[in-house]
Amino acid sequence: MTFTRHRDLLGVELPILQAPMAGVQNSALCIAVSNAGGLGSLPCGLLGLEAMRAELSAIRAGTGKPYGVNFFCHSMPAADEVREAAWRALLLPYFEEFGLELPGAATGLRAPFSSQAADILEEFKPAIVSFHFGLPSAPLLNRVKSWSSKVLGCATTVDEARWLEANGIDAIIAQGSEAGGHRGMFLTDDLSTQIGTMALLPQILDAVRVPVIAAGGIANASGIGAVLHMGAIAAQVGTAYLLCTEATTGAAHRAALKQSYVATALTNVFSGRPARGIVNRLMHDVGAMSRAAPEFPLAAGALAPLRAHAESLGRDDFSPLWCGQNAAGCREIGAAELTRALAAEAVQWR
Repeated sequence: MTFTRHRDLLGVELPILQAPMAGVQNSALCIAVSNAGGLGSLPCGLLGLEAMRAELSAIRAGTGKPYGVNFFCHSMPAADEVREAAWRALLLPYFEEFGLELPGAATGLRAPFSSQAADILEEFKPAIVSFHFGLPSAPLLNRVKSWSSKVLGCATTVDEARWLEANGIDAIIAQGSEAGGHRGMFLTDDLSTQIGTMALLPQILDAVRVPVIAAGGIANASGIGAVLHMGAIAAQVGTAYLLCTEATTGAAHRAALKQSYVATALTNVFSGRPARGIVNRLMHDVGAMSRAAPEFPLAAGALAPLRAHAESLGRDDFSPLWCGQNAAGCREIGAAELTRALAAEAVQWR
């Protein structure tokens, strides 16, 4: 069996994609992974337009190798003042505990892919553009394809994989339930449909003709080797990079990752959509999945002052500590070193 299909599609030497991780990385991590032969990725969902241009400019200056960018494709919910007020009331005791004032309307939220973002992206024409929560409108998708960029989409079920293929995707990221960060689910909000990578990957491989990339719980060489043998063209790795030198992972988050046992759960309390993170105080207190949380991405607004204040005290009580179920692969080394090590060690598993 040969393992070269990733080169044909992605143009990279190694079958390793660095997962785009908004909030814990910038262009530095992307550059390091791409220069090492993997596919570095830049998460753009939290970036304003000018910040995105600056990060893309840094990548262009830092590497001549292929890299990817990632966007969310959610629809912004209508304002729900009653629900937002109930959410702030639930959080009020925490504000009183720290002597903070409740915030007003939420600001600085995640923005979906837009024509304005495409205007900037067209200046750079990245090799890979990936999307979470489905795909953008047909005109926007066709615009991205017109630059010869390859388009990747995230599927958490077979139905989602088939939908992505029918809508013109170049490759599918099969995201198992072990993955850290936001679930890419978009055809359902039923968490019982979310299954592990080793169960999801073969089902998607059987259901579609386009190439498939495996994601979720892959943090070491044996995991990479396993999914390649099953038929994936590459593995997407996220959590293992969280302690790398180039990651912007905060001090409290890093400390949580270094625990002897890292307990994670799916939660909607930090953003309004299910995402996997390390269990902390807020998740314990209000429940990991709370009906009170406003729709994505509005839940984050009221939490922002609490998070900032707690983090200034070295506490992670209100921070989204995104992490997959397998944190054993985290290493406090450079991202390039980690990428090359994972690839070299994976050889023995082929």
